[in-house]
Amino acid sequence: MKINRGRLKRHLEELAEIGKIGETGVCRLAHSKEDRQGVDKVKGWMEDAGLTAGIDGFGNLIGRLEGLDQNKPILILGSHIDSQPYGGRFDGSVGALGAIEVIHTMKDNGIVPERSIEVICFSDEEGSRFNKGIFGVRALAGMLEEGELERKDKNGVTRRKALKEFGVDTDLTDSPVYMKGDIAAFLELHIEQGPVLEEKDKPVGIVSGISGPIWLTVTLEGFAGHAGSVPMTMRQDALVGAAEIIRKFNDLVKREGTDTTVGTVGSMQVFPNSRNIIAEKVEFTIDLRDIDLQARTKLERKLYQIIEETTSAYHLNYEMKEDTRSEPRYCADWIKEIMREEDEKLGFNSPTLMSGPFHDALIMSYISDYGMIFVRCEKGISHNPLEFAELDDIEKGVKLLYATALRICQGLDNMNFIPALKDSSAFDSK
Repeated sequence: MKINRGRLKRHLEELAEIGKIGETGVCRLAHSKEDRQGVDKVKGWMEDAGLTAGIDGFGNLIGRLEGLDQNKPILILGSHIDSQPYGGRFDGSVGALGAIEVIHTMKDNGIVPERSIEVICFSDEEGSRFNKGIFGVRALAGMLEEGELERKDKNGVTRRKALKEFGVDTDLTDSPVYMKGDIAAFLELHIEQGPVLEEKDKPVGIVSGISGPIWLTVTLEGFAGHAGSVPMTMRQDALVGAAEIIRKFNDLVKREGTDTTVGTVGSMQVFPNSRNIIAEKVEFTIDLRDIDLQARTKLERKLYQIIEETTSAYHLNYEMKEDTRSEPRYCADWIKEIMREEDEKLGFNSPTLMSGPFHDALIMSYISDYGMIFVRCEKGISHNPLEFAELDDIEKGVKLLYATALRICQGLDNMNFIPALKDSSAFDSK
């Protein structure tokens, strides 16, 4: 078994040119023209590998390789190629292009899998444009929510319009595409986006599970006034209230969180946003996540108490909207065992670690057993143009992905999977 290192390197480099910012950054926002250019480029590579490829009505790029027994539940590999507005070259792309390289390697070695394989580049994993991510995979799993297509980006463009501009007609009744029993397993390769592998001096890691995120949007309303004339004791300053909530939230997570608890406020909008007007309205996001659901729940309750007490003290009104909520999801033991066995053959001695960031695998876990492989990234930097992973490490991750995929697509007859309930190759030929 040999991965074509040169081909993998070329694909990574060519995709990084689409939406390139600066020397090493990438901006391919979901459903944008850059996203479409990337999808079209990757679609061509799928077809080169022998996959029948197309784009579905949700913007997912799906390639399919028919297996010898089409009644067997399929194996799905993949990740995403959309990016943050100030993103790097490796987030998502390593997994998407690594999955295609797995199929290329099978073709190079004359292997026809027992079960069919699909490679998916999921649409809008990042969630940065419409403030709610993992869109494409939720569509495939039947987990879309009311009003999904009416969500707006910061320029007032709805997701519905963005998808139309992307080139697809979206019909929510087409969701779900997959049912439980359709899929034997889902495998995702991804950069770690953290420092653990670098600290352990290991190129590859086997993932144990994904932390469950809560995403909230909090809006505080006070009263605008002249910065020079309203006494400090008479102010209803929404920005001061927001600042106190953010500080107390940060202190709470540091003080009472577990080793795996993280809390972040990453986006804020201030109205009227003038230096000499007291802020009347502030909207900010909260991201709270942990692999330990009980610990997360405890902090969530205390966060709500902080918001209530602070807005009362500053005479502010508040509104809180829940954008995302997911419980922690654990990788399947049998897939981890295959990975460990293949990892031992490859001589990597890879450690097991958890994922703080969520991935498309988080949603796939509701309809399929799943496994994940992490690749070391420099200093744990991600969602930043400085994001970097060595090609040697990426190649090792793809080798483990290939070995695991080969085991799954050529075996598992004793796993008692339910026969496919629905044709899972539901995409058009755009």
